[in-house]
Amino acid sequence: MQRLYDFFRRYPTWVDGFWAVVLFGISVVGGTADPAESGTDVPVVTIPITVLLCLVIALRRRLPEVMLILGCTMGAAQLLLDMPMVAADFALLVIVYTVASNGTRWASRLALTAGLCAAPLAQLRWPDEHSSAGGQVAIVVFQTVPFALAWVLGDSLRTRRAYFAQLEERAARLEKEREAQAKVAVAAERARIARELHDVVAHNVSVMVVQADGAAYVLDAAPDQAKKALETISGTGRQALAEMRRLLGVLRTGEHQESGEYVPQPDVEQLDDLIEQCRTSGLPVDFKIEGTPRPLPSGVELTAYRIVQEALTNTRKHGGPNTGASVRLVYFDDGLGLLVEDDGKGAPHELYEEGGVDGQGHGLIGMRERIGMVGGTLDAGPRPGGGFRISALLPLKPAH
Repeated sequence: MQRLYDFFRRYPTWVDGFWAVVLFGISVVGGTADPAESGTDVPVVTIPITVLLCLVIALRRRLPEVMLILGCTMGAAQLLLDMPMVAADFALLVIVYTVASNGTRWASRLALTAGLCAAPLAQLRWPDEHSSAGGQVAIVVFQTVPFALAWVLGDSLRTRRAYFAQLEERAARLEKEREAQAKVAVAAERARIARELHDVVAHNVSVMVVQADGAAYVLDAAPDQAKKALETISGTGRQALAEMRRLLGVLRTGEHQESGEYVPQPDVEQLDDLIEQCRTSGLPVDFKIEGTPRPLPSGVELTAYRIVQEALTNTRKHGGPNTGASVRLVYFDDGLGLLVEDDGKGAPHELYEEGGVDGQGHGLIGMRERIGMVGGTLDAGPRPGGGFRISALLPLKPAH
């Protein structure tokens, strides 16, 4: 049964052609060629009109507008040639339905007008002499109703198809939007992880490089200092591995780990450890907190920590020898202020231009991305008296 239905859907013209042949046979068997029906040469007139009306059925879906015009023409020919209604006139009902459901709007309006006019014109052309005026009106109404129902049914089908098409279009659009949102989320997560990796690697590796250079320099003259530097390298390396393990764990499972396997996200309270690590690596840092410390949103805590970490890393990279730095953390009523300054030779101009040193948004550009995610502002550039200055303001909301 399903195969038969699929065949009908694949070859609609063949199906319509079959029903056209059936209608032609019914018309012939019904006596369309009866000479007694009219004083004209009925066989010569009726056969071509019947054939053309059946052709309307056969090609109604392929050429609906053309078949509507052909059907109207055949109806008019019947009126002019005084050819009474035949079984093939059923094609007029079918073409009205077809045009209302699939044809253009002008053709649909024409089909409705022609269908409503067909019965009155037929009654005027061939009035029933045995019926009263009221009876003739009743006949006209009775014959008009099928045409009106055919048009209403076709137009309802058109509306339903348009509704479902709109639903499908909306579903497709929503699916595309979901895919786009998923891609944006993936890109944002990749950018976040890239920033985390950059901060972890840049800071810890720079500390390890500085300590390794110092250890190599004093290895023979001061073995104790070299040993202390190596211990710092070891501790920094373990810390970097722990943070890298946390990030890779997120990539691998996408779940929060509570077993202690991965270290938590750094926060403001860990700035003391960060400052002490920088001091140990040979960078003097003056750290002060102003205002009343209080719990902060986790995103603000992480952003503040990473800004200070990146700023001190850049100081070690670009500040030159004998450089000192200062870090100020200020708690305002509605924001958290950060001020990181150094008295070195300053960073290259390309570092704080759009795109960063490598043109891929790392370094200070990564800071701007972080601060933008929490709705803050960043000002970075050379100090008037020499060195470099980073000032940031992060908006605060009560932590729940």
